[in-house]
Amino acid sequence: MRLTVNGVTYQVKVEGSGPAVCFLHGFTGSSETWAPHLAALKGFTTVRIDFLGHGRSDAPTEVQRYGMDACVDDVLTLQNRLDIQHCAIVGYSMGGRVAMRVALQAPERLWALVLESASPGIANPTHRRDRVIQDSMLAERIRNEGVAAFADYWQALPLFASQSRLPDATRKALRTQRLQHTASGLANSLQGLGAGLQEPVLRRLKALRLPTLLLAGALDAKYCGLANEMATLLPCRHVRIVPDAGHAVHLEQSAAFDAAVCDFLRAHSPAPSGPLP
Repeated sequence: MRLTVNGVTYQVKVEGSGPAVCFLHGFTGSSETWAPHLAALKGFTTVRIDFLGHGRSDAPTEVQRYGMDACVDDVLTLQNRLDIQHCAIVGYSMGGRVAMRVALQAPERLWALVLESASPGIANPTHRRDRVIQDSMLAERIRNEGVAAFADYWQALPLFASQSRLPDATRKALRTQRLQHTASGLANSLQGLGAGLQEPVLRRLKALRLPTLLLAGALDAKYCGLANEMATLLPCRHVRIVPDAGHAVHLEQSAAFDAAVCDFLRAHSPAPSGPLP
């Protein structure tokens, strides 16, 4: 379905029944990121959102419309439109940063939080400024060279090196998914929701008393370190480092991802959260 909130229209996919779980994809992903995992989520209502500039959601021309504050407000407003009083959120990478800030802004709206390969923000101000500059340059590259060239560049980043071992069909499907976006949508998302633009929230996590699962792949040393760092502050945390996986645990070790997430959600699941349209 397509839902208009705060002047923009989102593509949202709602399936199943039971307590609600909202899935937030990473940069260059879409709601289809989570499609292979739906079979494991019986007993839950799954809500999959395409971020602005991704999939079939709108791609506004104003970069500021993609910003974190607006994005968090959109997620909470979508939750209201779907008449969901409480949900769990599963966020991967960029989606994990959004999920973290939704939890900090409105913890009363969530019953659990799953952060896969997520960062609480860049602590060093100089590094944040450098990241903003890098993302702006990359955004211009996307606009000038197009999505296909960018998809090849993005997949070749060291962050995704472990994905070279995936079956050819899986890697082809991932590239096809990325090619469905527009250059302007991806560029604007990068400049509006990039990691360098967010204030770090690591120290704020100690106030978050929400059951939280921190997931990272053992081959992704940076995000393993971030998961363990966040775990030192989160009061109700569970950490799962998945062997033989890199940044995209859900893609590289899908069975282990499903088991970890579903076991965690079922352990903390409340009563069904109410009707959906």
